Amino acid sequence: MQANIQIDNIDGRILTALGNDGRRSYAEVGNEVGLSTAAVHERVKKMLERGVIRRFSISVDPDSVGLGFTAFVAIRNDGGAHCREVAPRLREMTAVQELHSVAGEYDFLAKIRTHHARELEAVLYQIKSIPGVARTTSTVVLNTEFEDQPLRPIAA
Repeated sequence: MQANIQIDNIDGRILTALGNDGRRSYAEVGNEVGLSTAAVHERVKKMLERGVIRRFSISVDPDSVGLGFTAFVAIRNDGGAHCREVAPRLREMTAVQELHSVAGEYDFLAKIRTHHARELEAVLYQIKSIPGVARTTSTVVLNTEFEDQPLRPIAA
């Protein structure tokens, strides 16, 4: 895990501006935060080098590509030596969009998107067949109020 990287107020404002719309030009961002285009470019370059910005990406509406069925699946390991193999196997599954190692009754929490409930059932059978998986518990999403919130960093 990476050490905590501190950012200043200006970098935080740049991140917020790009988080809201990553296609904005550096000139537009500069006008918003009070810097030149070159200064914004240099700050973004440094944040990329330091790992503050991991990548630039797009956000796709899941419904528009037929992935309107979402569930969160809590996964419990069986405690055996093969438990380290669970996460890499889940990463290979295209329906698993996110995987978080968690504390508590379960070991992982996965966000899964499928076309419909029957497809989720097939994914659950795949997960349960992974050596080291002892149990799963699913929570089906009825409605997504919001997601993909841009980070709004708080400067040091």
